[in-house]
Amino acid sequence: MGEEVEAQEFSRADRTRHREKVRRNLDVFARMLREARFDTDDPMTGLEVELNLVDDQDDPALKNAEALKAIADPAFQTELGQFNIEINVPPAKLREGGLTTFEESLRHSLNDAEAKSSEVGAHMVMIGILPTLAPGHMSLDSLSANPRYKLLSEQILAARGEDITIAIEGAERLRTTADSIVPEAACTSTQFHVQTSPDQFAAYWNASQAIAAVQVAVAANSPYLLGKELWRETRIPLFEQATDTRSEELKAQGVRPRVWFGERWITSVFDLFEENVRFFPALLPVTDEEDPLAVLERGDTPTLPELRLHNGTIYRWNRPVYDIARGIPHLRVENRLLAAGPTVADTLANAAFYFGLVRSLAESQRPLWSQMSFSAAEENFHTASRQGIEAQVYWPGVGQVRATELVLRRLLPMAREGLESWGASGAEIDRFLGIIEQRCLTGVNGAEWFVRRMHDRRDLERWDGLRATLHDYRERMHTNEPVHTWD
Repeated sequence: MGEEVEAQEFSRADRTRHREKVRRNLDVFARMLREARFDTDDPMTGLEVELNLVDDQDDPALKNAEALKAIADPAFQTELGQFNIEINVPPAKLREGGLTTFEESLRHSLNDAEAKSSEVGAHMVMIGILPTLAPGHMSLDSLSANPRYKLLSEQILAARGEDITIAIEGAERLRTTADSIVPEAACTSTQFHVQTSPDQFAAYWNASQAIAAVQVAVAANSPYLLGKELWRETRIPLFEQATDTRSEELKAQGVRPRVWFGERWITSVFDLFEENVRFFPALLPVTDEEDPLAVLERGDTPTLPELRLHNGTIYRWNRPVYDIARGIPHLRVENRLLAAGPTVADTLANAAFYFGLVRSLAESQRPLWSQMSFSAAEENFHTASRQGIEAQVYWPGVGQVRATELVLRRLLPMAREGLESWGASGAEIDRFLGIIEQRCLTGVNGAEWFVRRMHDRRDLERWDGLRATLHDYRERMHTNEPVHTWD
């Protein structure tokens, strides 16, 4: 959700000043891209995981403040809802055993945090949407205490001018309204970060967009919301609707949504930041005192705070990131479309598949996106979100194909090649890509396991079934045995 923002009100003058400053940031960013001032020597990869909290009865635990105090680790941070927390795993280089480092670090941190948070009655769950969330949790009282979240909710509702409507049709149908962005808090994700040079950024972003559907198909893990079985990755439509600032009339006029797949392949990272400034009014028009041009001309690195904050309120599924480490700026693609879990091993398998496949495609001699329309990639993405591991997608040179068959026959070898290019070890590649392979062969990912288990409990009242199934899920999550091996 980005950096801290104080509680405040914004005047018309604030918005005018902020727009001018964002545009100045954009001009300075363009100059930095031309003058090659970025760290590109030895790219890092990164990982962030958002988690849900439940009580001993597997109902949501609105205790993130208490849990974070008990955990007392700066790697863990607050998230939008009181039933969410997030862990930032230190970045790593894949050629230095990064995948294993990520797994060991994440398991150690989560085990330690679970032991501490359980003392205050909060247990951690790696799943995209907490299945036991009920309509009573969708109130403003469920927001975390950070003033940014309340302010963001107020700004989105003010821009929209009416309550938020959530309408999702899947196996069952859900229609409800909300007077805050709390439904967004129901969506927890894993974010994979891949650092790249300005010259290669467009290829990595385009590749990430092209494979988004396949990622979701094999890793879907959010089949229930407010007691209803909906899409296999219900986070996708829920997030799109929960932060939509557009009225029905603005949608009809073609105004872009803030949760956005995009509308075209790009040629530069500048394209995305320029779209941000051109299409989207600021939700949080906070203006900093930094003069980015003066900073740049004295040889230092401007932080571009307005451009970064604005970018943080436009929720692309693959988001561009401008950041600074040790005084040197760099660029990353933030891949934010997957749920966490079901286990750490599954999460790292998803990471390995993404890191390997995106590199292989980005560095291909004939770009995949030159053979595929952008609208086909977007249609694939929503089809895979709806159908999960059973999805059929379009792929150049193949036509319509089951996502699992595409992965087994074409994409796993490409992911292996990409991971070898990163310098990952053979043992890491075999283990993590083997998990993806077995998911495809068995037809079982997190969403599929949960739905099948629920169907076996048809005789139970729905909420009792959800609690019992989530309890089973939590027990197996702690084994770190991949979901395709669960009974």
